[in-house]
Amino acid sequence: MADIREHYLTAAASAVALLRDPAVAAAWGKPSALTEFSVAGLAGHLAQQIFRVEAALAAEVTSPVIPLKEHYARSAWVTAGLGHESNVSIRRGGEDAAAEGPEALVARTQACLDQLVAAMRHESGDRTLGLPWAQWSLTLDDFLLTRLTEIVVHSDDLAASVGVPTPELPEDVIGPVVDLLARLAVHRHGPTAVIRALSRAERAPATISAF
Repeated sequence: MADIREHYLTAAASAVALLRDPAVAAAWGKPSALTEFSVAGLAGHLAQQIFRVEAALAAEVTSPVIPLKEHYARSAWVTAGLGHESNVSIRRGGEDAAAEGPEALVARTQACLDQLVAAMRHESGDRTLGLPWAQWSLTLDDFLLTRLTEIVVHSDDLAASVGVPTPELPEDVIGPVVDLLARLAVHRHGPTAVIRALSRAERAPATISAF
């Protein structure tokens, strides 16, 4: 397997371990660290970063593949407010995934990950994946980078929500996520803003958030 597939599976295994933490079940019905997300909904959304890879691998390809940068430019949730349908749908999807409770979610996520571990041995990174929830396609490696990023970001969100340490991942797993977030931040805010935020506290903008 190429690096990005190995990195994704490492992060996905870490996410399952976090979902299994008793602190997640104990806080299941409470608000999370993310506005309008319950702990259950956030846990479901984290699990979806594994479920969606399985769904994309099984989907029919009906649209042309686009570059990763264009994927984010086309995704309404990136810049839309919390009340936008794209973000409402994301929260609803997380709650639906978690509807059967923490134990069922962990079991389903682990089973899905086990299948992906076996499947990835036979996949090519340049394979085109149709995304059933979008009107475009991505290569497998690009799509896995988007899911790796979601796992890293939302693992921190979930850990903060339930009062446990953020899972530690190897530097070579985190590196592609940091690189992607930096590129997206430059696209959204411009290079000067990002450079100042990283090197000049006295002139740093209020935010260089990629999303």
